[in-house]
Amino acid sequence: MSRTRRVEIVKKSQIDHDFFKIEEARLRYERFDGTMSAEMVRLNLKRGDAVAAVVHDPAADTLVLVEQFRYSTYENGPGWLLELPAGVIEPEHDADPAATMRRELHEEIGYDVSDLRLIHTFYLSPGGSSERVFLYYARVSPQNQRSAGGGLLAENEDIRVLTLSTNQVYDRMARGEIQDAKTLVGLQWLRLQPGSAAE
Repeated sequence: MSRTRRVEIVKKSQIDHDFFKIEEARLRYERFDGTMSAEMVRLNLKRGDAVAAVVHDPAADTLVLVEQFRYSTYENGPGWLLELPAGVIEPEHDADPAATMRRELHEEIGYDVSDLRLIHTFYLSPGGSSERVFLYYARVSPQNQRSAGGGLLAENEDIRVLTLSTNQVYDRMARGEIQDAKTLVGLQWLRLQPGSAAE
């Protein structure tokens, strides 16, 4: 998408942490009526981009999901979330989203996947973060499974791998048991495919 309106960044500073960076920008932007807005301060959480995959066995009509502890949801939510396998793109290791996705699928669910297709790229929370998610469809069969998965102990991961029928997953979604946005996007995409299978 091309930029047709102007933005003036007056000042920018950054707060660094090991994993997150918070950028503070003083800016003005061109309004829809063509005038410039008042100067304002905006924050941007710079976490990097991420990948996620709808892992589907069309022959068995099953999905592979993961469950893990998410501290950010602990105070006002369940703490443990049912999600699509996912991970953060680490440019120092591999800036290619598809390669990152394949690595995460191997680590988290124990699958080696060659049939991987990009569905969409989207922002999770554009009001405060620049993080994009590269969402993939991974067609699998039992022959793709190489290990039990479960994550990396070196990264303090404790991941439960669940293989459920698509109907079981849709039922959990309807009951509000799936609360992760990227997972909801991926499952809704799959549900819209002809015959509920991505061809």
